[in-house]
Amino acid sequence: MSTKRINGIHLEKMIKNGLANLQQHEEEANRLNVFPVPDGDTGTNMVLTLGNGVRYAKSSDDAGAYLRSLSDGMLLGARGNSGVILSQFFRGFAAELARSPIIGPGELRNGLIRGYRAAYEAVVHPVEGTILSVVREGIEHIRTQITRNSSIESILSMYIAEMRKTLSFTPEMLSVLKEAGVVDSGAYGFILIAEGMLKCLYGEVIDPKELPQPYTDAPVDLSLFNENSEFADGYCTEFILQRLVNSRYQQEFNKEDFISELRFFGNSIAVIVDGMRVKVHIHTLYPSKVIAFAQQYGEFLTFKMENMQVQHNEHDRIVEQKKEHKPLAVIAVVNGEGLKTLFSNFGCDIVIDGGTTMNTSSAEFLEAFDKVDADAIVVLPNNPNIILAARQAVELSKRRDITVVESKSAAQGYFAMAMDIPDSDDVKFRISQMQSGIDNIATVSQTVASRDYSYHEISCRKGDEIALLDSEIVSVGSDYVKTIVDTIAVIPDIDDKETCVLFRGRDVPEEREEELYELLSSLYPMMDFEFIDGGQEIYHWIIGLA
Repeated sequence: MSTKRINGIHLEKMIKNGLANLQQHEEEANRLNVFPVPDGDTGTNMVLTLGNGVRYAKSSDDAGAYLRSLSDGMLLGARGNSGVILSQFFRGFAAELARSPIIGPGELRNGLIRGYRAAYEAVVHPVEGTILSVVREGIEHIRTQITRNSSIESILSMYIAEMRKTLSFTPEMLSVLKEAGVVDSGAYGFILIAEGMLKCLYGEVIDPKELPQPYTDAPVDLSLFNENSEFADGYCTEFILQRLVNSRYQQEFNKEDFISELRFFGNSIAVIVDGMRVKVHIHTLYPSKVIAFAQQYGEFLTFKMENMQVQHNEHDRIVEQKKEHKPLAVIAVVNGEGLKTLFSNFGCDIVIDGGTTMNTSSAEFLEAFDKVDADAIVVLPNNPNIILAARQAVELSKRRDITVVESKSAAQGYFAMAMDIPDSDDVKFRISQMQSGIDNIATVSQTVASRDYSYHEISCRKGDEIALLDSEIVSVGSDYVKTIVDTIAVIPDIDDKETCVLFRGRDVPEEREEELYELLSSLYPMMDFEFIDGGQEIYHWIIGLA
């Protein structure tokens, strides 16, 4: 088979097949994660990100139009660092092809180039040996071999082959991969998507798994429209009409005349004609008249109608739910009922549940931004895997008054809130105080290894007790207390620390606090200790020392 050009319908099938291929190997990608803590597996984050794009995207013959909606959905649903990078790749890909209803060899080459450049730009400190290296070298090594006579199959085949070569070298680029004996999981996930797309062109359709419900597709709240509601906003109506040559239908079709007739029924009209297919968007109070008019020319391939009054009422409800105007609002992400209560009591305006392994999406941040009424907003991600999604949400919101204070643990977020001065109207000073709260904070996290791991002098087996200092494993053993004590002991300025706050996990009995307190207080008699029931699900203990 030799395909020289693909349209939006072809591309949609390819993307869906790529997602299905990734789903088939999701756990394989997760297992390539070298770190033995299950706090945001790569394969799962990439499936959720691309899956949200697929569910959000609008079918279209126009490849550029389809890509724009796919990219929008991915940006909103991006989860974890791998998901954000994947969404940024497709953002660049979509931007390059925005005006390309048909994708040929040259357009595909240029889209892949702009895609990797956008991905690099999204990362403050790009690391080679990751998905970034693979998508860059994949196209740069073959770009001069692509001509106008190249087939889409040959381009994707070369692209995948080059990416697999680079993938095999990722352990040489990144020592943590080499010591673990694995390749980069994000790069592997991206190659799975590309391979699924190529398989689609060769007629191999992969059975998709059921997609999780997208965050952006919330069910309609029926309470927002009842017998007492006014109806002024009409329906947002979208459809693709297939014109038919049957004698029952009018054969003479003129786009301008078609639009002129639609103006009698509504506004916000957009009409795209692609051969014998017509895509229509219109806001109307009389959808039945639009339907009857359109059916003079053919029948519907797709049809969607939404009650805009419900959307309007939802917006009004959000506005009503906003808290009183404040100089500064704080949004934090935590996991665990105790931590959620703590951060709320601390003065956080919105506390987002970070879940167990499902990282917070950009869309969840955007909704939170919309719910507060403040001159400025501070975001505390409290997890290194959420920082990129928070930054992306800030970019999508277009607001200039949002600051991401890059707290990497609930302990850092706790000390940031402790340094805040809520009574002050000096927003810049308050933000600087919160930023200073995470400076020089040592975080010790204790849990059980979820997989075998080896890096430098540290190795562990699945099921071992492990303790980490600021995301680096320091101690491994069978006694969780010893791992904590050994890790605290290697903190460079431990003798200068005065405060130790210990957040107890959901599955840790309360009586364990006394055991830990007696030992730590005997080792550090000048230190103040505070135990808090955090209720977090992954880490048995999160300990902050200041």
